[in-house]
Amino acid sequence: MTEILFWQRTDMPGMERLVLTVSTDAVLAGSTVICMEAGGFRLDHRWRLTPDWRVLSLSVDRWRLDGHERLQLERRDGGWCVDGMRRSDLDGAEEPDLSVTPFCNSFPIRRTPQRAGESLTLDTCFVDGAAMTVARSRQRYDRLGPDRLRYVDLGLSAGFEADLEVDGRGLILRYQHLFERIAGA
Repeated sequence: MTEILFWQRTDMPGMERLVLTVSTDAVLAGSTVICMEAGGFRLDHRWRLTPDWRVLSLSVDRWRLDGHERLQLERRDGGWCVDGMRRSDLDGAEEPDLSVTPFCNSFPIRRTPQRAGESLTLDTCFVDGAAMTVARSRQRYDRLGPDRLRYVDLGLSAGFEADLEVDGRGLILRYQHLFERIAGA
């Protein structure tokens, strides 16, 4: 099954178009983001996931006025490699979190317990799309209801919280302060 999803930024001008393909063997996604953050840039990201939505790899290409940068994040031997180099500081991080898209929030959301009041706390490989850096960070997802959660940053942006509304597959419909899914033409 292949579908196209669109999100618009609600905090600044920006748009994302993501092509999602879910099969019995893998979940694949490819996206283009146009964002006004940090002087404006185009960012393409490609994801390869297991059938149960665990990230195997993330490739990011960013174009700005000053040129092009590429970043590759890959799960390997129980840890993470960034551009082919093992990063022991990321050991134990469960999933990547790419700053410019709400798509990656779906991975932990799908594993958050379903009963209201329950939570999931995890460490992530936070990828700053504007800066093209990777750092370990911690976050928590609190279940508020079947299609509602609260995101709480416990790491690099400690104190940031946002209410999330999701569809039946755990894909973001609304991410308070940042993103809103819109229908394609």
